[in-house]
Amino acid sequence: MGIFGRKNDTETTATASVPAPAAAPETAALTGEYTIDPAHSTLGFVARHAMVTNVKGAFTDFTGTLHLDGTDPSKSTATLDITMDSIDTGNADRDGHLKSADFFKTDEFPTMTFRSTAAESLGGDDYRITGDLSILGVTKPISIDLEFNGAAKDPFGNERVGFEGKAEILRSEWGLTWNAALETGGVLVSDKIKLNFDISAIKQG
Repeated sequence: MGIFGRKNDTETTATASVPAPAAAPETAALTGEYTIDPAHSTLGFVARHAMVTNVKGAFTDFTGTLHLDGTDPSKSTATLDITMDSIDTGNADRDGHLKSADFFKTDEFPTMTFRSTAAESLGGDDYRITGDLSILGVTKPISIDLEFNGAAKDPFGNERVGFEGKAEILRSEWGLTWNAALETGGVLVSDKIKLNFDISAIKQG
């Protein structure tokens, strides 16, 4: 199903234009406004620790919306607002350090945001959405690879869509530069951070 449109890179000729294919009925039916359901969604991340292991974490307090346009998928959009104080790595001391001035400065910058700017189909159920990620008052573009998991009506009558996504960023590009050198070489926390998303969204009205 084509949720997000693929950019048309076909050259326009002087003699003819090719009409865009009609949206499939099942795709067109998905058109609408959706609210991300945080109780059935995960916004996670993975960081390399001490060069030898991965530490996983998530943000547990967030809101988000999707606008899906099955007739003109290029108009589909996504937003996320994430409460930085909700970071959870399973260790209270580590979470406190991440909230401090060494990392996220949550007292000064309580929210991380994402606003999409473009989207495209990669074929099949694979898509890529590009947008602006703002952390610590710094805004940089990122691209998120998504897999569309389908649509269904749950037992309570909610129409849902699901996506899984992943991306990689360098935290230093957003001013997250704190680190500590290891005696054996290398650093305590990797610059590269892997992001992973598991999104369930409910159609509104």
